[in-house]
Amino acid sequence: MKNTYLYIFCLSLLSLGSCSLETEPLVQQTDTNFYKTTDDAYAALVGCYDGMQVATGAGGLGIPVISEVMSDDCFGGTGNSDGYSYAAIDEFDITRSPSDIDLLNNNWIAYYKALFRCNVFLSKIDQIDWKGNTVLKNTYESETKFIRAYLYFEMVRLWGSVPLLTAPSTENIPQAAPEEIYKVIAQDLVFAANNLPSGAYTSTTSGRITKWAAKSLLGRVYLYYTGYYGKADLAGVVTKTQALGHLEDVIATSGHGLVADFSTLWPAASVDKYAGENNKEIVFSIKYTYTSDYNGNTDGNHWLVMFGMREFSSYPYGRGWGVTVNSKLWKAYTATDTRRVATMIGIDEEKIKFDKLNSQREYTGYYNKKYSPMVDKDGKDLPLTMGSQFWDISQFQDYVVLRYSDVLLMAAELGSGNAQAYFDDVRKRAYKENFVSLPVNFDNIMNERHLEFALEGIRYYDLLRQGIGKASGTIAETTTLLSGGVAGTKTISAAKIQATKGLQQIPNTQITLSGGVLKQNAGW
Repeated sequence: MKNTYLYIFCLSLLSLGSCSLETEPLVQQTDTNFYKTTDDAYAALVGCYDGMQVATGAGGLGIPVISEVMSDDCFGGTGNSDGYSYAAIDEFDITRSPSDIDLLNNNWIAYYKALFRCNVFLSKIDQIDWKGNTVLKNTYESETKFIRAYLYFEMVRLWGSVPLLTAPSTENIPQAAPEEIYKVIAQDLVFAANNLPSGAYTSTTSGRITKWAAKSLLGRVYLYYTGYYGKADLAGVVTKTQALGHLEDVIATSGHGLVADFSTLWPAASVDKYAGENNKEIVFSIKYTYTSDYNGNTDGNHWLVMFGMREFSSYPYGRGWGVTVNSKLWKAYTATDTRRVATMIGIDEEKIKFDKLNSQREYTGYYNKKYSPMVDKDGKDLPLTMGSQFWDISQFQDYVVLRYSDVLLMAAELGSGNAQAYFDDVRKRAYKENFVSLPVNFDNIMNERHLEFALEGIRYYDLLRQGIGKASGTIAETTTLLSGGVAGTKTISAAKIQATKGLQQIPNTQITLSGGVLKQNAGW
């Protein structure tokens, strides 16, 4: 823990480079002379966005990948000769890879680096000369508080309890109770929802946090917190009626909507028909570019490669490290549901001549199409065609955190008077001329969420918020999979998931450096 704060304390706002204990500043901008102008404020805000981007995937294992591996939709997979770190995550069992007691340490550090940036900026915001532009000040403060809320929400879902810092600090403090953390999350999101501009969505705002993103994330946080912890409201800050009101406002006012063809949301599923990273359905996404390298540039999507077919490309799908998709997901869709072929790469179904069985662990015949590396018609990795030297760390597909269809289904779940219409809107797009109306109820909504958001990092937490019994019973299975081309038994135990309460391990280094102030999660 002390080491974590050392990393944070030494961190330059605008750089994720390593730090050293120099006594003289090596740059002209320092903590005392930087936070003065609106240009300084913008630079600090960009630093907060950058910290969130890195924490999502470049600073450790990719959070979207971890979320899918923990669910019932993916296996750890990877290479047959690789270590078993992803198996330990998949099976909630550190004995599968005993040396990986620090598996998420880089994630932990990246999160606290990003939080430090947010907390420093918020602590300095009143000393900036805003030239009377209170709208700009409120906008920057809201965006920063959203980022802090998003970071804490990801952390608390992953680890359960973490140290809560709302100001720059080097103190060695224990984990806060989840309710304390969720209270800060809720307060930050309410502030953002109330203070961000009210204008309708336009494509030019893509990647920037909006009022509609804050309201939508409030709905997600409300549903998870009240479900997982069995509470009536969100940490005493947001009631069910208020959460629904925020979502209804997004539906009525935001300008967001559904794209007509589900497949066009995903580059590898649509190629020439792709709706683009700024389409009207995206309420909030984390942006990436192809410029990552090994000299400190971390703007690429570092985790996407994990979902690629193991060391194999077949236009338009690119190579990767082989996290595999459970064949049960393919069977969960009906043949008339257009989302199935837009969501999954089916090796046999698409007649792909995959020839890397000897390299692939836990082969199922299915991979993630929504988030797949891509190649051009000549088989060249797209990051390389864009000018990058590194195909693996320079993937550039954005991570879609919130889609408008999620807003519709959350509002339906919270009891909107228009619940049936919202539910039907999502399903009509999926089934087109084969649409048949189903009654809107909790079970049908949860099933629809599974089919709509499969492989987007949402499924696991939708299960967990229904209770650890529901989650463990759904995820647990014993099946036969090919590893290195040889059939073997794969077991995910419900008891292991229940013992950990669905949480991941606190990195051992952080516990050691805290002098035992941090406590390990149960089951690890």
